[in-house]
Parts: sequence; C-alpha cells; structure tokens
Amino acid sequence: MLTTVPAQGPAGPAPAPVPTRTLLLNASGEPLCVVTMHRAVVLVMTGKATVLESDGRVLHSAREQMPLPVVLVLRRYVHVPSRRPVPPTRRTVLQRDDHRCAYCGGGADTVDHVHPRSRGGRHEWTNVVAACARCNHRKADRTLSELGWELPFRPRAPRWSVTVGGAAARTEPAWSPYLVA
Repeated sequence: MLTTVPAQGPAGPAPAPVPTRTLLLNASGEPLCVVTMHRAVVLVMTGKATVLESDGRVLHSAREQMPLPVVLVLRRYVHVPSRRPVPPTRRTVLQRDDHRCAYCGGGADTVDHVHPRSRGGRHEWTNVVAACARCNHRKADRTLSELGWELPFRPRAPRWSVTVGGAAARTEPAWSPYLVA
C-alpha cells in the first residue's frame, strides 16, 4: 500500500488531498489522456512512463518511494490513430473561449454565430464564439460590421481533444503548459 508524505516531512500543515488524476503525455509530448492515480503508479513502476512533473509530495511503500505524479510521459511513442475533429458544441465552444463573452468580455453562457446562420453563416469553429445572453440578444441576426463591433480574437478550431479538454487546465493548473489550445 502506498501512502503520501509531504516532501518537507511529517511536521507542518496537514497535507493536501492526493490528486486522483494524472495527465499522460506521449513520448512526443502530445497529451494522450487523463489516467487514475493507480494507473499512473503502475505505469511508472513497470517502467513504461516517467514522472515529468510532481507536486513535491512522495508516495511511499514498504520498499520503494516515488514522487507523486501530476504529469507523466511515456518512454516509448504510441501511435494514435487520427482523432475525429472536436465538434463545435455549446460545451466545447465555451471551453475554447474560457467561458468569456467574445463581445464584452463578461461571463458567457451561450454561443453566437459571428456571421448569422439566417444569412448563410455556417455552424463551424471559425464562425462560432461564446457570448453572454445580453450581447447575443443585442447582436441578434446582424453582422459585426452592421453594429460596428469587432472581435478581439479570430475564432479557430481548438487543438485539444475531447478527452483532454481545455477545462482540465482550469482544474489542474500544473497541466496548462502541456495543454496548448
């Protein structure tokens, strides 16, 4: 059985709870998936992965110890068949835009088509942005040029997969350098 001990020793504040998830990277550095802590420990102990980033704590067993894995990298490259592109759903658009309205910068709770669908706009990544209800209602079925509005960024498809989404970087800040959007 493995237990955790803070890196500074048993004295001091109570240790933070052990994370239950670990980000797994391919040997090329590409994010593959999120694995359980148990699976992460097995991958390290069998020599299939190395700990790339730890939170400073150490896992101890009767005979061994290892840093608590937060990010792992596989030792050998694993070929992953090409993944289907992530569809622009409400959830994925809000993740891509970090739940921020593209027009006012406030909290977003819906999506808007930059070029309205009623005027031939398509439902694709380059035409969909997150928006708050107020801005979405004000824009209605008009174009940005008709309103005199501009987008602060150019909408594009995200590079992350559905299994390792942009929301993961918010829940695990140590993962954000590895999850480039």
